[in-house]
Amino acid sequence: MRRIQEKQLSQTVAWATRSPFYRGRLGASALPATAADLADLPLTTKQDLRDNYPFGMLAVPKERLATYHESSGTAGRPTPSYYTAEDWTDLAERFARKWIGMSDEDVFLVRTPYALLLTGHLAHAAGRLCGATVVPGDNRSLAMPYARVVRTMHDLGVTLTWSVPTECLIWAVAASAAGHRPDADFPALRALFVGGEPLTTARRRRISRLWGVPVIEEYGSTETGSLAGECPHGRMHLWADRALFEVYDPQTGKVGVEGEGQLVVTPLFREAMPLLRYNLEDNVRVSYDDCDCGWNLPTVQVLGRAAFGYRVGDATITQHRLEELVFSLPESRGVLFWRARAEPAALRVEIEVAEEHRAAAVAELTAAVRSAFGVDSDVAGLPPGTLIPHDALTAMPDVVKPRSLFGPDEDWGKALLYY
Repeated sequence: MRRIQEKQLSQTVAWATRSPFYRGRLGASALPATAADLADLPLTTKQDLRDNYPFGMLAVPKERLATYHESSGTAGRPTPSYYTAEDWTDLAERFARKWIGMSDEDVFLVRTPYALLLTGHLAHAAGRLCGATVVPGDNRSLAMPYARVVRTMHDLGVTLTWSVPTECLIWAVAASAAGHRPDADFPALRALFVGGEPLTTARRRRISRLWGVPVIEEYGSTETGSLAGECPHGRMHLWADRALFEVYDPQTGKVGVEGEGQLVVTPLFREAMPLLRYNLEDNVRVSYDDCDCGWNLPTVQVLGRAAFGYRVGDATITQHRLEELVFSLPESRGVLFWRARAEPAALRVEIEVAEEHRAAAVAELTAAVRSAFGVDSDVAGLPPGTLIPHDALTAMPDVVKPRSLFGPDEDWGKALLYY
């Protein structure tokens, strides 16, 4: 593995010298030739990408670019990302490394955004690479409401899906609203591919039991593409044949190949926009212990970002730990959707739960929060349909195309509406 990495590293560094950003950073000093040499370079940060928006990281002529992407932009100025056609071969192949396999017999529903983010386009490309029939479901689109997602999954015999985990829960409720049993009326479904948000063991199990198929997790980013995938034993493995990985401790400044800290990535097959020691700022735990799957690749646990923790009293509340408590409630309570607000004196939690289970679920979750965090909580049970409205599960909105000429009985108030 080390030989594979270091053979490609010299090419990656050579590509980087064509980038205005790295040309300035590397200067006239000797170029790194090994992973040990690379450790002398400063980390590349998300702020570096923002400061060099849009093309300060570009290492090829613009004419060679195949696609341009941006992060979600939730932190202000977006982080740009771009790829050549050759880069895309590597991107698609890494995403397609699913232990359950993808083939020309699959009907693959892609239910993540087809927008500036990479995710939908990446899954689409991987599906086509494997010969699958791709259903471009998009997300948050008037043209693909939840009722249509369920109809498509049922009528087309969808075998594989790609989405954030929360979507799988919403589909299950939407399927029930349409008169379907998620675990019985979708016999073609083989697996649910998920990524893009933290996923606890308890929530994964609930989704898997709802649909009766395995839930297979993926880890990556718009800036890097797929970085890790799940093996048949449920462990996430880093694609160390396609990237160098380091673990950075922001408290001490120390960097190692394993342990707990922030994941630092050097993609090895990225020509358009080389990244040397890019800090994803995701908290992870990396291990080189053997795995029963025999993949001989390091494993990673994605712990999320420390910024998503909030203080309540003397405790720090994180979504990951709280979600584990919610989905550890007895399944008979039927709790799938929840939200919480961390306030200095107490934690406010709302859960959707049927009236007959409401008192028990509230009491159980209140006790679980006290046991786990040692803080008071105000848990409220809400009628189903409060957090996820029933209309959102069943509506089929009219997708209005812009037009200018109307008949005498038509509503011309819709003339130029795009929504």
